[in-house]
Amino acid sequence: MVPKLSEKQKSVTIDLRKEEGRQLVKKLAVKCDVLLENFKPGTLEKWCLGPSSLHPENPSLIFTRVSGYGQTGPWSSRPGFASVCEAESGFRFINGMPDPEHSGLSGPPIRPNISLGDSVAGLHAAFGTVLALLSRQKVQKRGGGGGQTVDVSIMESMLNLMEGIIPEYDRKGKVRGPSGSSVTGIVPTNAYPCLSPSSSSSPSSNAYIIIGANGDSLYQKLMNAIGRADLTGPLYQHNHHRVNQQAKIEAAITEFTSRHTVDEVLEVLRGVGVPAGRVVNVKDIVEGEQVLARGAVEDVQVGTEESGWKVKMPRVFPVLDGCNAQTRWAGPDLGQHTEEVLRGELGLSTLELTTLRNNGVIG
Repeated sequence: MVPKLSEKQKSVTIDLRKEEGRQLVKKLAVKCDVLLENFKPGTLEKWCLGPSSLHPENPSLIFTRVSGYGQTGPWSSRPGFASVCEAESGFRFINGMPDPEHSGLSGPPIRPNISLGDSVAGLHAAFGTVLALLSRQKVQKRGGGGGQTVDVSIMESMLNLMEGIIPEYDRKGKVRGPSGSSVTGIVPTNAYPCLSPSSSSSPSSNAYIIIGANGDSLYQKLMNAIGRADLTGPLYQHNHHRVNQQAKIEAAITEFTSRHTVDEVLEVLRGVGVPAGRVVNVKDIVEGEQVLARGAVEDVQVGTEESGWKVKMPRVFPVLDGCNAQTRWAGPDLGQHTEEVLRGELGLSTLELTTLRNNGVIG
């Protein structure tokens, strides 16, 4: 929950399985702007903590609800795990190596080594909450409460990333499949192997460069730079021409990059203005000149200055002009502010707090 005048977010632990705990949450919610939850749909209603229970007492409360498939529909009661929702959104089907014979996957789909669905749903929740708060301002000017529900589905959040796949299917009947490290219908943009800096005879298994030269003029510059002007002209003029010649184009670029290191390829391509970049790991990121220059990774305090320590974290993005947004701390210990909040917000006495703790209602 988001209190109305809090300088820092605080951690309070309350057992919602107990009636006394639910009553505490209800009292806190009356004082809040936003209630964010990710229980299975219907759980808060079972506990009498849903919108119909809380809006009469706080008509301006924003409910932001994150679940696997949304608050309605035949799948709403299913547990929502990011990996499963990524599959159900179609995202996993387009990630992997293509099977040329069956226009599908060759082997299992490839997943990013992160919980992408959770992160994308979190962004949708934040965006939806801000929209609801802005809407509330307008409603309140007209004398209304302005509270509403933001219904965020992990599956739908991933579906929102799928660009033109649905219109493509609707108008052309095309089912887009996986495309390895390239993108269907855009040529050339791909990952290309390069020589390892310590080797001059064979490409390295971990030395790849990404080249994006699908613009018509960029393609012309690329092919001239790698000595393959023979692959320019009317047959390669526009992207739809190049799609028909993709295998030949990709082979030519690979033949060039395989004879050079990443640095050598970057020097050539950046010299003619062709977008290209190395495939980096986290060490490269933290030590990278652009990241350091922008302060894109910052040291965040954990615990107190005297006895705590610092941890590197991504900076707050996006960067707003004139606003030096910084992560002030990495977060509290679980339940660190339980007594402080319940005493300060609800006026509970020491005896009441001790009783609640002894009964297992608060942590």
